[in-house]
Amino acid sequence: MPINSISVKLPGDVIDKEQLGIKGKKPLTGPGLSEDDGGIIQACKAGCLKLRTEGGCTLWIDNQQKRYVATKGDAVIGVVTSRQTDTFIVDIGTSSPASLSYLSFENATKKNRPDVKVGDIVYGKLLVANKHMEPEMVCIDSTGKAKGMGVIRTGGTLVYVSLQWARRLLSKECAFLSLLGDKLPYEVTVGLNGRVWVKGRSVEETVIIINLLKNSETIPDSMMSKYVNRALNKLVGVK
Repeated sequence: MPINSISVKLPGDVIDKEQLGIKGKKPLTGPGLSEDDGGIIQACKAGCLKLRTEGGCTLWIDNQQKRYVATKGDAVIGVVTSRQTDTFIVDIGTSSPASLSYLSFENATKKNRPDVKVGDIVYGKLLVANKHMEPEMVCIDSTGKAKGMGVIRTGGTLVYVSLQWARRLLSKECAFLSLLGDKLPYEVTVGLNGRVWVKGRSVEETVIIINLLKNSETIPDSMMSKYVNRALNKLVGVK
C-alpha cells in the first residue's frame, strides 16, 4: 500500500487514530511525533502527517528538518570515529554519536571481534534512540543475521542529502533508483539520516550518479522517468 499524506500538523496537534482508520492498532511513531503512556500521539513538529500501513502501521511527520534526530528502528549510515574497550563510537549526524558494540555484528564473539577501523563506513539500525540516552546502533537483526548491514569496504563515495530526499528515495513511489539502475549498473545504500553511499563501475560513472542524485530531489515522481532518461541520454557512453 502506498504512503498516504494525511494533513498538515502543528506542534501540539493530537493525532486521531479513528479518523485515520487505524483505531485499535498500535502504530509505530516516527520523526515529529511523540506518544505518552496513555497511547495519545501528538505532533511535536510542524509538517505533513504521513501514514504507511504496509508491513505494519507507521506514522511520521514529513518536513524540511535539516538535522537528523535519532529514531528507533531507523536504518542509518555512520562513520567510525573512535574505538573503546567494548564499543565503537559512530558519527551518524546526531548531536550525540552512536555506540556500536563489538558483539553487534554477525558471528562476532569476545574472541572473534570484527575488523572495524576508525574511518570505516558502517550501515546498521538504531536499537536505542531517546532523548535521555545516546543512540545505540546494531549491524544485525533480531535473528543475529547481518542482512546487508555492517562495514562497507568496497570503495564508493558517501554523499550527504536532505532527510526528506533520503526518506523519499526509500519509498516505493519514488522510481529514481530503479530508473538509474536501468541505464547504469551501480551499488547504493541509503540511510534515513541523510547519507547515501554510491559506487559506479568507474569514477566517471560514480560522479554522474552523484550529480543526478543531488539534482533530482525537486523533480516530482510523475516526471522522474522523463527527467532521468533525458539526463542520462545526454551523457557520452550511456545508451
